Amino acid sequence: MVLMESGAREVKGGGFAGLVLQGGRRAALALLDQLYPPACAACGMPIAEGVGLCPKCFAGLVPITAPLCPVLGLPFEATLGPDAVSAEALADPPPFARARAAVRYGEVAQSLVTRLKYGDRTELAQFCARLMAGAGHEFWPARPLLVPVPLHRSRLRFRRYNQSHLLAKALGRQLGLDVDPFLVRRHKKTRSQIGLSGDGRARNVQGAFSAHPEALVRIRGRRVVLVDDVYTTGATVKAVTRVLLRSGASEVDVLTFARVVSGEEVPI
Repeated sequence: MVLMESGAREVKGGGFAGLVLQGGRRAALALLDQLYPPACAACGMPIAEGVGLCPKCFAGLVPITAPLCPVLGLPFEATLGPDAVSAEALADPPPFARARAAVRYGEVAQSLVTRLKYGDRTELAQFCARLMAGAGHEFWPARPLLVPVPLHRSRLRFRRYNQSHLLAKALGRQLGLDVDPFLVRRHKKTRSQIGLSGDGRARNVQGAFSAHPEALVRIRGRRVVLVDDVYTTGATVKAVTRVLLRSGASEVDVLTFARVVSGEEVPI
């Protein structure tokens, strides 16, 4: 089985002109496929078409599905009842209402995130967002505002784009939701979270974020979904959530592409 996202787009308009446009686009896509053969987004092996995964990598992408903790979104090994909450959520209740992630962080998820984040594979945002949209299905009836976790301006200049913003934009297009990438800014340049303990990560981002001066007007008591690529210890999204709640958000949920599950590999 191959999970893929077609590069085709619906052509507006009908009749002969529409057919000509469709035919021209198909020819252009066919030429691109010849010049740049489609490859698995994780391992680079050839695939049939579009942006997707080969069967082996698809099998290695583990979705997070019920039963799970209603607060942190951590998967349970067995159904524990509708009111069951994870020990982590009880021991350290987060400021956000719910966190959800599309997949467990593992080798394939790490490869996708790394290519999106550092490898200029910005087209992967659409692919990841499709999985995230399903994982966050509980959030969408409220028509929330999507807010990406911001980068510090120096890191944004170096990377040239914010992968969380790309994911939020892709979700917004797919779901018809508003995105506000400048509602929160990262005014403090912090060191990378990689390699830090949970407490170290929390200290590292403490006081690093602030809200736009017009945040109260822009939020207007709306629900917010905070978007990021990977949930590790939650230190970053918790810090941003507190800023959003102080700025007038009625409630904040968190949605990421991947999530580190306790006892499994941590991003390095």
